Amino acid sequence: MRRRLGDATVARLATVAADGRPHIVPIAFAHDDEHLYFAVDEKPKRTRDLKRLRNIAGHPGVSVLVDHYEDDWTRLWWVRVDGVARLIDHDAAAQHGIDLLVAKYPQYERQRPRGPVVVIEIETMTGWAADDNPAC
Repeated sequence: MRRRLGDATVARLATVAADGRPHIVPIAFAHDDEHLYFAVDEKPKRTRDLKRLRNIAGHPGVSVLVDHYEDDWTRLWWVRVDGVARLIDHDAAAQHGIDLLVAKYPQYERQRPRGPVVVIEIETMTGWAADDNPAC
């Protein structure tokens, strides 16, 4: 599961809004053994006051889903990370997260994310694969 998580380039972040409704957005992410990181970057946005950040501030329990689909259904798989998220900014943990993101995404080498950075403490990791073939 950790290899698949590390190889994936996009995930879906699920947070809970103040009214209890789910909110899901795609994210670029990186992880180490105990944490998953994503950052607010310079891609165009209507605002930097993002709903995902407000949701985390109010309800820090989150899920992150990475999946793979092919028409050959023997190659399907998914990995879900559940954990507690918090915003970090301008400290060693934030810089560590940004360094991991820069190492994973060439786009971030040209323009490092300003943040804020979100760190998710991984509590559980679950997954499924149609075929246990590690080449999937």
